[in-house]
Amino acid sequence: MTSEPLRRRYGEVFGQPAPTTNPYHLRRRIAWRLQVLALGDLSEGAFRRAAEIAGAADLKGDLPLGSAERKQRRKRLDQRLPAAGTELTRVYRDRTVVVTVLANGFEYEGQRYGSLSAVARAVTGTQWNGLVFFGLAKRGAAPAQRQRRKIRLGRKEHRAA
Repeated sequence: MTSEPLRRRYGEVFGQPAPTTNPYHLRRRIAWRLQVLALGDLSEGAFRRAAEIAGAADLKGDLPLGSAERKQRRKRLDQRLPAAGTELTRVYRDRTVVVTVLANGFEYEGQRYGSLSAVARAVTGTQWNGLVFFGLAKRGAAPAQRQRRKIRLGRKEHRAA
């Protein structure tokens, strides 16, 4: 089944609209729900025991990082971003744009954004590199490590010629 029939089936099985269009996710959720309806859910004792285990476990750092966690870690490692609490300002079309850097994103006019590019898009209405928009990077400039490698490659090619 493609996405649209799966979304309809999800609505039939769960009695509410599908939260996603991802067919893989929808198939898994529908199969799980049909299994629960046919065979029954976990017993009350199993639910309690799972809650005890989850409550007692210090899971921070014990689980492998998912894609969202990896993305957050990459964001934090970007040396071009200032520390949390820093305010970035820029004048754009006769108005001053003030953005506060948070530990896990950015705040602009009381709303949270996941990236500076999202803030720049909200301000301008067009696609921007957020680092360039706020003057934290130059247009077309690669991160320092990639620039050095390109220079080295250029020298090797020059010597070989």
